Amino acid sequence: MAKPPTVDDVARVAGVSRQTVSNVLNAPDIVRERTRERVSAAILELGYRPHAAARRLRMQRSSTIGIHLDPYAGGISGVVLDRFVHALTERATERGMRMLVYAARSPEEEIARLGDLIDGGEIDAAVITGTFHGDVRTDWLADRALPYVAFGRPWTPQGETAPQHPWVDVDGAAGTRAATEHVLRTAGPAVAFLGWPSGSGTGDDRERGWREGMDAAAVAPRRRLVSQESVAGARACIVEALRLDSDAIDAIVCASDSLAIGAHLAAADAGVPRLPVIGFDNTPAVEALGLSSVEQLPEQVARGALDLLMGPTGTVVAARDNAPAPAHVLVEPRLIVR
Repeated sequence: MAKPPTVDDVARVAGVSRQTVSNVLNAPDIVRERTRERVSAAILELGYRPHAAARRLRMQRSSTIGIHLDPYAGGISGVVLDRFVHALTERATERGMRMLVYAARSPEEEIARLGDLIDGGEIDAAVITGTFHGDVRTDWLADRALPYVAFGRPWTPQGETAPQHPWVDVDGAAGTRAATEHVLRTAGPAVAFLGWPSGSGTGDDRERGWREGMDAAAVAPRRRLVSQESVAGARACIVEALRLDSDAIDAIVCASDSLAIGAHLAAADAGVPRLPVIGFDNTPAVEALGLSSVEQLPEQVARGALDLLMGPTGTVVAARDNAPAPAHVLVEPRLIVR
């Protein structure tokens, strides 16, 4: 069996000292960028992996990132977050980091849980999900000076640009705009939008993309339909809309796959099973039904989250006052046409 590569092997291939390799691994910000790149290339070439336990003892760090696990709700909506957590865990492991999953049923309970983890020295950073208007977690984390990144924007004009509130998110408006442009070309001008009640940052963002697509095509009037996040609710909404005038809708762009499945079932109920319906999330359920959908690319979101915490090649979490730039990453989704 081949001997695992050592720090000395990395130093030899990179043409640097052993101490420089150690600095790249443990304090990358003090090493020049070109040197970091050379050492990182050598690490990848050799497949070198530092001994995580020794590094934790040496640096007095946990080498652990905490992430909240949403309560199990069944259905379709949790698939994207599941993929994100899996991708984040895989990419963190590649950097010598561990993920600690914790549960909480409310933002206040999550803050209490994070406080325990911070006070116990169990995590070096946190990833929060499900951001919303007035999210109390971000200010609390900023006050505690714990490095963190949010999957989701703060949904306030100040928070979206503030460097002390780092986030990575999917450009929902770009996704629904692409979906709207597609059905305008292939189905007709009467493209309805089925979304959640107003006031949801994510939902309003996705509605904005539909409106921008319709504006660019100078299409009016428009039908904005509303349902809570459920297949049954969406089905009832579209059944009623098609009952009133089935010819007034050429296609439906939806804020989620759950809504798209409900709309698709409603179209079948109304005798128009080929009505184009586009969802958002590209879950296995819509793939099985042959529906088009917007793919969020959670693996890219996970990569962006770690880059914000550790830099593109870092192996330790950067201190809050020395965090990698930029502070925000917006991932453009991909329309999957079926």
